[in-house]
Order: sequence, then C-alpha cells, then structure tokens
Amino acid sequence: MNPAIVSALAALAGAAIGGLTSVFGSWLAQQVQARAQLFAQYQLRRAELYKEFMDEAAKTYIDALQHDKADVPALVGLYAKISRMRVLCSTRIVECADQIAKKIIDAYQEPNKTFAELREMIDSGSIDFLRDFSEACRTEHEPRGPTRF
Repeated sequence: MNPAIVSALAALAGAAIGGLTSVFGSWLAQQVQARAQLFAQYQLRRAELYKEFMDEAAKTYIDALQHDKADVPALVGLYAKISRMRVLCSTRIVECADQIAKKIIDAYQEPNKTFAELREMIDSGSIDFLRDFSEACRTEHEPRGPTRF
C-alpha cells in the first residue's frame, strides 16, 4: 500500500474521531446542563408549594383558634396543597402536612382562645405548629454532597 494513502487515511480517521468526540462532548454537556436546570425548576416548584401551604395553614390555624365555625374553603385549599405535595414531595413532608391539617381541624373543635391564652401558647412554644414541617422541608432541600444528574 502506498505510504501517502495510509498517511491520508490516518489523517482522515483522526479528524473523524476528533469531530465525533467533540460532538459527543457537547451533547453530554448539554444533557447535564438540561438536567440541572430541570432539577432547579423542580426544587423551586416545591419550595413555592411549601411557602403557599405554610401561609395558608398559618391563616387557617389562627382562624381556628379564634372561631368555632370552620373555614371550609380554607381547609379544602390546604388539602388540595397536600394532594399536590403527594405528587411532588417525600412521604415525610406529606405526613407532616397531614398532621398540620389535623391540628387545625382539632383547633376548630376546641374553645376559642383569649389573648392571654395565645400569649401562653407563644411562651410555651405550642403555637409553632409548623416547626416539624419546616424542618422536614429544610432537610429535604439541604445539599447532600455532589449530585449526579
């Protein structure tokens, strides 16, 4: 075989391999970037759901402490958010949210709280009914080291 042909074939093969490597590397980098972006959007969506749930639960809880008649639309809204959490979140988050909803319903069945009783609840820390839920949310969002996409 002619040495010039061998040399030309080697150059063409090297260029083809180099080109394919470059294309594969670009594709792989794009895939990793797309997954990272999807993961960030997923995290943001869950964080927004947690925020909405905590805001609505706090408003409904204070209503429950002050009134005997349940705010049914607010309770339905809470359970709708819990159902969304079942799709997006861990079992621990959903269990904590369920406990909050049960505590709110129980609060409607208790006698209305006076300002002095609310002050006692603040001093004892019993008014912080979102603590377990918020800690579970924080634990779920803490970085766990290098994430593989």
